Amino acid sequence: MTATRTAHRDVRLYEVVRSAHLERAHDFEPATIIYRDRRYDYDASLEPGLDLTQAGDVRAARIIARSHVQTLEVNEPLMLSAARRTALSVAAVRAVDALRGSHTSIVSYAIENLEPPRATGPRGRIGRWGRMRLARYVHRNIDRLAFGTDAAWDLYHDTFSAGRRQSTRIIPALPSAAEGGGTGQREAVVGFLGAFDERKGLRELLAAWPHVRAVRPDARLVLLGKGPLQPLAEDAADDDPSISLVVDPPRSAIPAALRSVKALALPSQPRERWREQVGLPIVEGLANGCVIVTTQESGLSSWLAAEGHHVVPSDAGPETLAAALVAALDDPRTPQEVLDALPLVDGRRAADQWLFERAIA
Repeated sequence: MTATRTAHRDVRLYEVVRSAHLERAHDFEPATIIYRDRRYDYDASLEPGLDLTQAGDVRAARIIARSHVQTLEVNEPLMLSAARRTALSVAAVRAVDALRGSHTSIVSYAIENLEPPRATGPRGRIGRWGRMRLARYVHRNIDRLAFGTDAAWDLYHDTFSAGRRQSTRIIPALPSAAEGGGTGQREAVVGFLGAFDERKGLRELLAAWPHVRAVRPDARLVLLGKGPLQPLAEDAADDDPSISLVVDPPRSAIPAALRSVKALALPSQPRERWREQVGLPIVEGLANGCVIVTTQESGLSSWLAAEGHHVVPSDAGPETLAAALVAALDDPRTPQEVLDALPLVDGRRAADQWLFERAIA
């Protein structure tokens, strides 16, 4: 049966849903998730026990309007690809509030750290202007806005002028320690987890790998993921016995894989319309006691550098990236010492508890 109302009074409106959203939903207080599309890593086995509805922009707004929503979490305002969808649902909520004399709490979690790119041509400029107008409308109607990184807070402060007062808080998007994440010493293994594409820096990592092996002949590289650069990963694994490849590993296998890795590499590369906001592989690597090697693109780069992880410029050459990888392999910290720097409560969970006005454990 097609849903016409939500099963819960708390609702999360997503543009794209992925496995990590479903995993968190099982850990968070019950809420209905309304989404438009699924990410490549969506695992349907995580669906049981959750109230999930796939709906287009207009239908999502209708469902929300027909439901007695108490708190609505929306896509962050600067997710311009979802501006129309988000604005329609916000408008629906506020229209119902006006009719009922009520006030639905609208909240959002922001990690965007890339200024909206300038458009070219009349149509492009008009489209950008329209999306930014919608983004400002959404921003004005948000009651609570949590920022997962300092970079996101800075961007929002620079983009939106002061207007209606809203509650804001920076809650770093850092994980808490995963169970078993701090056990044992680890061999000289570098891990890459995630999409095999140009943005995530797989090509740069493979270019740096011979330089790592020249200094650390015992080093091994494990590639876990899938994507358009899979042929490149396959060729590298075929040509170099120190490189192993695991294509599209199940989510259940990832924690164990990360607990065998000393350093997690995510040398993200910027694009005109994309910048690494946080990097889920970084979060999962930290939770499992890995030393991180990444670029300055991640919104967590300042925290990582301050905590002794290894951050290089995105345009660093193979030798520079290799030096950071070797330093990570030589890092004397145990996995438990990496975990000791993490918060007791997962940052995304803490943000959710604050957004939905629940006591933070």
